[in-house]
Amino acid sequence: MFTSRKGYHPLHVISFGSSGTGKSHLQEKVGELVPEEDRIEITALTENAFYYFDKGELGHKLVLIEDMDGAWSALYPLRELQSKQRISKTVTVKDRDGHTKTVHLKVHGPVSIAGCTTHESLYEDNANRCFLLQLDESIEQDERVMDYQRKLSAGKINVATEQQARTLLQHVQRVLHPVIVRNPYAEQLKIPREVFRQRRTNAHYLSFIEVITFYKQYQRACKTDAVTGESYIETAIEDIEEANALMKSVLLRKSDELSGATRGYFEQLKAYLRSSGQAIFTNSGIRSALRIPLSTVKRYHAALQQAGYIRQVNARGDKVYQYEVLSYEEYAQLQQRIGTALDAATQRLTGPPPAHVSSEPGKRRKVK
Repeated sequence: MFTSRKGYHPLHVISFGSSGTGKSHLQEKVGELVPEEDRIEITALTENAFYYFDKGELGHKLVLIEDMDGAWSALYPLRELQSKQRISKTVTVKDRDGHTKTVHLKVHGPVSIAGCTTHESLYEDNANRCFLLQLDESIEQDERVMDYQRKLSAGKINVATEQQARTLLQHVQRVLHPVIVRNPYAEQLKIPREVFRQRRTNAHYLSFIEVITFYKQYQRACKTDAVTGESYIETAIEDIEEANALMKSVLLRKSDELSGATRGYFEQLKAYLRSSGQAIFTNSGIRSALRIPLSTVKRYHAALQQAGYIRQVNARGDKVYQYEVLSYEEYAQLQQRIGTALDAATQRLTGPPPAHVSSEPGKRRKVK
């Protein structure tokens, strides 16, 4: 996804997770696969910080924001950069003689932005412009991470091999050049109806397919539009299949009305109730069983009850709140509908109509 910074419609990503789950570490390690000259790492960000970059300093760069929680005042210029690929601001300054004058600040992209947050949600206008990733906070993932840490401490991880892989991927990034991508199958592609905010998500979906094609630019024939003289490469069906495999979890997240943290808790709750054979549960009982603070359990249960995923079943006169889950299969069913819709769309694809172009397989594209 970070490769999209080199194209004309960069993609953006926000990672969600509670404190200590490794959000910043994961973002940092993935960012290291991008050449150092193409990435800008930011720890703290003020409201006006972006306006004081040089005009073209952000062009085709990856901006990694370590903590979005400390960048709330900068959300407006961030989303303007994401949407318009440029920001501008008029300010007044004093010259050397003490005279006040007006200065118009302009900063141009395109730029790909990534950030991390411990909040369960982000301001909607910013979230809609990004791919939203929820970190895996399961016990199984904890064990995998700790197993790696133990092996690293024991000297059983080949650090040199990891560095070689990073260097290789950085060099791959360096040889990629801006090139126009056309998707001849785009009109046949539809995202599942369950996905919220379909207009923007559909644009993200198509852009993600283009990124995969862009990454394969040296395996694609360079074609020339006979009418406009424009050079471009075309998306293949295999690119769409790869995109669908990677996008299923992202589209699932965008189809779920629960926040990532609440969904993670709900799935953990259902797994526990199934394994223990319980149908009815209480706040204190779940707090003890799952080792989650009582205030957090109450917050999750209030959100689930409001959304209609659980209901209160207290007997008359019972002062202890008791709940039951209304459906154990709703998430699996949603996941299946998303996957089925994407698979069906791929299976329906037919060959693109013939275009009036000249094709030059194997010819190296001229960098614009």
